[in-house]
Amino acid sequence: MPDPLAPVLAALARPGRPSSDFDLNPEILLPPGRVLRHAGVLVGFVETRRGVEVLLTKRASHLRHHPGQIAFPGGKVDPGDADATAAALREASEEVGLPPGAATLLGLIDPHETVTGFLITPVLVRLAPFDPLPEAGEVDEVFTVPLAHLADPANYRIEARLWRGQMRRYYTVPYGPYYIWGATARILRALADRMA
Repeated sequence: MPDPLAPVLAALARPGRPSSDFDLNPEILLPPGRVLRHAGVLVGFVETRRGVEVLLTKRASHLRHHPGQIAFPGGKVDPGDADATAAALREASEEVGLPPGAATLLGLIDPHETVTGFLITPVLVRLAPFDPLPEAGEVDEVFTVPLAHLADPANYRIEARLWRGQMRRYYTVPYGPYYIWGATARILRALADRMA
């Protein structure tokens, strides 16, 4: 039987390039010498009867930053974290109850710069089956989306909204009731481009 994650592994072997929330907005001038905070997110692949799916969360609606948005488990690299991979695994344990040893590292894709001043490293992992336990203070829901949907560039749209007085364009990749947009959609689009 071929590995169901063979397309992802093949994508990791291809060259990529860093992405940014500013990719679709070349007119925005970034300040020179800006200092970015490092973060890691867990792009977790789950093998199900329906095929390979990607684990995502819906952030709690009461949060101060990005309430209700769809996101990968993850967060900033803390002083105790060895690197972005360690941060992503720690945050996934905290946010969705990922047990120790349930994630097998596949590789990293190029970092993504956000408008909020983070440099996010996407950490791609194969997940063993586990029962997610959303951390009520941070996560309203844990769910999966078929990789086939996320890997198809035709499912992505470019939309725009006013941000700090300027129109900002961004990717979306809606799925059912989930409006996946912003940095999460841009990271997924970078992976889709490498898989294409």
